Amino acid sequence: MKVIMFPGQGSQYKGMGKELFRIYKKEAKIASEILGYDLEELCVNDPKRQLGKTEFTQPALYVVNAFEYYRQHKNSHPAYLIGHSLGEYNALLAAGAFDFETGLRLVQKRGALMAAASGGGMAAVLGLNVATLIQKLEDNRYTDIDVANYNTPTQTVIAGPQAAIDKIVKDFNDQGIRIIPLFVSAPFHSRYMKPAAAEFAAFLNDFTFFPLQIPVIANATARPYEEGQIAHLLSRQIGSSVQWTDTIRFLMEKGNIAHEEIGGTILTKMINEIKGSSSPLKEEKPAAAAPDQKASLATRLGSQAFREEYGIKYAYLAGAMYRGIASRELVVRMAKAGMMGFVGTGGLSLEAIEKNIQYIQNELTDGQAYGMNLLHNLHDPAFEMTTVELYLKYGVRKLEASAYMQITKSLVYYRLKGLRKDPNGMVICDNKILAKISRPEVAEVFMRPAPEKIVNRLLEEGLITAEQAALSKGVPMSYDIIVEADSGGHTDAGVAMVLLPSIQQLRTTIQKEEQYAQSIRVGLAGGIGTPQAVACAYMMGADFILTGSINQCTVEAGTSDAVKDLLQEINVQDTDYAPAGDMFEIGAKVQVLKKGVLFSARANKLFSLYNQYNSLEEIPEKTIEQLEKNFFKKPIAAIWEESKTYFRNKGEQSVIDKAENNSKNKMALVFRWYFGYSNKLAIDGNINEKVNFQVHTGPALGAFNQWVKGTALESWKHRHADKIGIKMMEDGAQLMEDMLFRVTNFKN
Repeated sequence: MKVIMFPGQGSQYKGMGKELFRIYKKEAKIASEILGYDLEELCVNDPKRQLGKTEFTQPALYVVNAFEYYRQHKNSHPAYLIGHSLGEYNALLAAGAFDFETGLRLVQKRGALMAAASGGGMAAVLGLNVATLIQKLEDNRYTDIDVANYNTPTQTVIAGPQAAIDKIVKDFNDQGIRIIPLFVSAPFHSRYMKPAAAEFAAFLNDFTFFPLQIPVIANATARPYEEGQIAHLLSRQIGSSVQWTDTIRFLMEKGNIAHEEIGGTILTKMINEIKGSSSPLKEEKPAAAAPDQKASLATRLGSQAFREEYGIKYAYLAGAMYRGIASRELVVRMAKAGMMGFVGTGGLSLEAIEKNIQYIQNELTDGQAYGMNLLHNLHDPAFEMTTVELYLKYGVRKLEASAYMQITKSLVYYRLKGLRKDPNGMVICDNKILAKISRPEVAEVFMRPAPEKIVNRLLEEGLITAEQAALSKGVPMSYDIIVEADSGGHTDAGVAMVLLPSIQQLRTTIQKEEQYAQSIRVGLAGGIGTPQAVACAYMMGADFILTGSINQCTVEAGTSDAVKDLLQEINVQDTDYAPAGDMFEIGAKVQVLKKGVLFSARANKLFSLYNQYNSLEEIPEKTIEQLEKNFFKKPIAAIWEESKTYFRNKGEQSVIDKAENNSKNKMALVFRWYFGYSNKLAIDGNINEKVNFQVHTGPALGAFNQWVKGTALESWKHRHADKIGIKMMEDGAQLMEDMLFRVTNFKN
């Protein structure tokens, strides 16, 4: 079986193509006109020493490979054509996918995009089998390094941030492992080339490709191109590993390979090693693979580094919901299914939070991932710090930070107490903060290192060590930012398609400025209630997703059956915005259930009265009567007495004193009582007071209800958060694959 193969970048040399340019003068002239410089002069003499630069190397190799093929093989009929990285373009040219000029324009753009990428490096690892290499990467937590080229069973190229490459080169040299840094400008064929791949995909939209006359094996898949796949696989190739070993193993399964290499022997040496040490690659039968296909796709969505960091199978989180609605049972189910959830601790006592931690740690004995919520407490920062101390006591390593507008002392304390160096000098962040944000300025403070003023204060108080203070300068407050758009509960009513890209761009800017050793990841929350929404989130580049509203209408959710009955029936239009009880005075908003209740209208009425009047005494008597009869179900005087008792029990007499000396403040405290009251009514399921139920939810639940209508999941009694998560991910992955297939076949 004859196979013709084309080498890629790295096979160039000064003087290449000297005889060929004389033979193909017309084509050489066309190439120089397209490129805007004398290509023959570059290849033969390289007077400006540009041949080794990516933007010049790739067009030069493409042209010389093409000329060599024309001279030796134009009339031959191989069984397959293959090419290593850039060489794949020559294989497609030889197979009839495009003409010489079109291929050159593609390669010119590819080379320019790859040359423009920066901030990383590559290295070749020699003499170490792939399995051992990958295990070493995992064991030493090199999560930001990718395998770029699977050249042979013992020759692998890795790529990643330059600092990570420099470190692994030193580590491997110390261990006696042969590793050679490569002189390249960027980490080619890795996740860090995704922006270049996306731009190249847009560029390819302007081209039409023809059916292949000879089968070509794709680098990205180690399988033959199928009809309509050229644009998709060429853009994907930039950021995907070169599967050269499996390409040859695939051909070995087809029969004895009689390979002929264009222009050299680099690939021939690789093939000889592969054939001598590897078995043929058995081609999978689609029918046998079908049952697991959706699951396999779903586990590849989002950031691989994120999944590895948290030890989860799916890049899918269940967010915290107030007063334990995101319950400990829900969190345990998520963990056992390969996902991660956060207990909703807002509004719970320390004793209740501690019992939740104890329950979870007793249930999860195999190291499964779980987290706790830390809700910013504007009125009681001491309780926030006490909660953090409880988390540290129990070794809680994952924290979802919610409703923060700025970094607080308790957050910095939690983060810095988990900072240390490993034996190789790498900074380890044991305490991980996943920051839920809905505004760019808040995202920025979490993407930056801890504020120096707070760090110094903690150091002075002896709460952290000098080493932890020093290490804090090199890491952000959070490596994982959760962009919250149009969610239930606290929200700025952001739009995902506007907010997510802006935060992603901010991430790029800050990473460039701070030069962190690890990449910041950006996930999306809010509005995710269907597989379509899952697909959209990942197509937009989300590293992970977090759901909330859809989980409170499940068996495990810690709210009443009465609330679940109401939520099961809503549609996308059945939510509204109301003041947030914990941030009532500043006008913060929460998104709540509207259908079947009057809470949002009544809460907004209270906020209007607060803005209109300076004291309870100024409010018209008739209005006060209406509030006491319909809203509060008791006299305002009784509410104030309850409030005083509450604050006295917490040891906060100062709050009472302040209110009794400030009538505006007293009015706020009375009105805030209604929010706690309405929330408790809902959780307890007091059906006689259903109109006052305060239920935080977003329209995503309405979309979910419509999606599952007529199925077993229509009833909340059949809904389980973990099962919903897996189905959402699997169906979302299948939708993505279907969409990509339609896009790549659009022009055909």
